[in-house]
Amino acid sequence: MNAKVEQEAGGGALEIAKLTVAVVLALAGIVGYYYYAGSLGTLPRLGLLIGALALALGLAAFSRAGRSAREFLSESQFELRKVVWPTREETLKTTGVIIVVVIILSLVLGLMDLVLKWIVLDWLLKLGH
Repeated sequence: MNAKVEQEAGGGALEIAKLTVAVVLALAGIVGYYYYAGSLGTLPRLGLLIGALALALGLAAFSRAGRSAREFLSESQFELRKVVWPTREETLKTTGVIIVVVIILSLVLGLMDLVLKWIVLDWLLKLGH
């Protein structure tokens, strides 16, 4: 465990340089896409943008943050395989129950609104006159 910590601790300046170059490449691709708007067609500009972004992502993928992100995505994909998704019938039943509950609650709230309106507007305000 200590060897892993020592290995991760080293190369901080190189990691920052990798990520900085990756960000500069991505920004250069975006700026180039708009800079050459009048002189190049859409497809070459799009190729320039996609190429710059691909290089930036490729460079960032080999940094410590990129390896960490790849490991996180891999573990997330593994955990996602464990998820038990509801069947179509379960989904339809649950949706039906939710719709019924929403209708009942909207009727209850509407009735409460009418009662409070009657109390305030028709009863309390007429007492003052």
